[in-house]
Amino acid sequence: MNEDLIEIPGYDMHGRLGKGGMAEVYLATQLSLHRKVAVKVLLSAHDQAFSQRFIKEGHIVAGLHHPSIITIHDIDKLADGRYYLAMEFVSGGDLAQHKGEVFTPQRALQVVRQVASGLAVVHDNGLVHRDIKPANILFRDDGTAVISDFGVAKEVTLDHDLTQFGIAVGSPAYSSPEQAQCQPLDARCDIYSLGVILLEMLTGSNPYRGDNYTQTVMNHVQMELPSLPEHLQSYQWLLERMLAKNPDERFADCRVLLASLDELQEFDPDSTRIAPGIKLDQAHARKGASARSKILPWALLGVLMLSGAGWAGYYGYQQMQIADFIAQAEQRLGEGKLLEPPQNNADYYFRQALLLDQDNAHAQEGLRRVLVARIDDYLSRAEQRIVEDRLLLPEDDSATFYFRQVLALQPDNLLAQAGMNRVAQRFIEQSKRAYARREYRMALEYIKQGLEVEPANETLLKLYDAHERRVQLAQAPRAPASKPAARATSSQQQGTQNPIKRLWNNIFNK
Repeated sequence: MNEDLIEIPGYDMHGRLGKGGMAEVYLATQLSLHRKVAVKVLLSAHDQAFSQRFIKEGHIVAGLHHPSIITIHDIDKLADGRYYLAMEFVSGGDLAQHKGEVFTPQRALQVVRQVASGLAVVHDNGLVHRDIKPANILFRDDGTAVISDFGVAKEVTLDHDLTQFGIAVGSPAYSSPEQAQCQPLDARCDIYSLGVILLEMLTGSNPYRGDNYTQTVMNHVQMELPSLPEHLQSYQWLLERMLAKNPDERFADCRVLLASLDELQEFDPDSTRIAPGIKLDQAHARKGASARSKILPWALLGVLMLSGAGWAGYYGYQQMQIADFIAQAEQRLGEGKLLEPPQNNADYYFRQALLLDQDNAHAQEGLRRVLVARIDDYLSRAEQRIVEDRLLLPEDDSATFYFRQVLALQPDNLLAQAGMNRVAQRFIEQSKRAYARREYRMALEYIKQGLEVEPANETLLKLYDAHERRVQLAQAPRAPASKPAARATSSQQQGTQNPIKRLWNNIFNK
């Protein structure tokens, strides 16, 4: 046997297909089922961390079932401790072998659609591939694209284990800006990588690939998307969404991407193009009504088909617009841009979608979520204004203002109703303290402000009705005591009497 080949029980090894830094791949026949397989074997058993990642790759892929995801048949360990994976043998080569080729738009979109449908399953299982590149997209004999090499795939919730230490994952020429900057990743980084592949298939080159690693990384972070040639301009918007620097501006997930691809396929400008009419020779025209009667039905059928195609094209374009409006709305909702800025907020985009499809369930649900978010925001602001004692003023930034905003949107909102009552109680307390300080005008002002908040508040109405009487009682003069006054008069009289008369009175009053 060739010394380059290894021996694996149960497999007939034929030859090595390739070798990487950590593993090599062999073509073999699985003897139990007589089928060709690709066997991926680790080069060393000493790196326990990588061995565990290798095993996890097998378990991850084995749990994913989709025509565009490679199939795992077996996971085991050799006598020397090295692990291996036996997987589906895909004989059509990989996309990297077509480097520099320009694909037709139809074929390029077909590949992207197949990969995106497989990635949707990957993402639905809470995973991110993180290394979508041409070498990891294989082809079966029938041309079907297959995603392979899940060696750096990771659960979204655990993705920080590499990025927190500043370790970039993925291949630089196809990495998203957030990968290049070692930031946490989610499914949208795979969409970006797939966008780079689409751009490369349409144009034959990858404009982000620099002369070195640093330049390539900086291109992904800073370089704007090149403008496509005129004949490919209808795909510019698709690439702009897939290759947006900010993940929030990309397609939210592969399901949305697939819906847009379907709508793009339905809206084919060529389908509505009317060919020039055929000029009939006059001699043939004189052949009579019988010839025209044969042509007329077919002509009418052609017109109907063209009309139908035109309608289908318009419908597809309309659906594409709706999907874009909803994607924009979801992005703005996530950013907290509920009503501002004008014509660029969640409420606006959901309503634009409803103008095109008034029964669109996604847009209707989106508006409901916008309403809930607005109410939560108003309630939060109202509570903050109470803490700041901004109860009624300023008119457009007070607790009362925000509670009223909630009640205008949802009249039976109990939190807002209770909030208005709390504000009224604050004014009641302030008026009572003002009365205690004998600041009657201030007390009345607090009562009036409270009534602006709750016009029917019984306590405030009673305070208002009793205010004048309360002020009058406080300001009425006090009546002098009689006896002390009499004594004072007697004393004063005695002080003014003649001394001889005073002596005479003392003698005769004894």
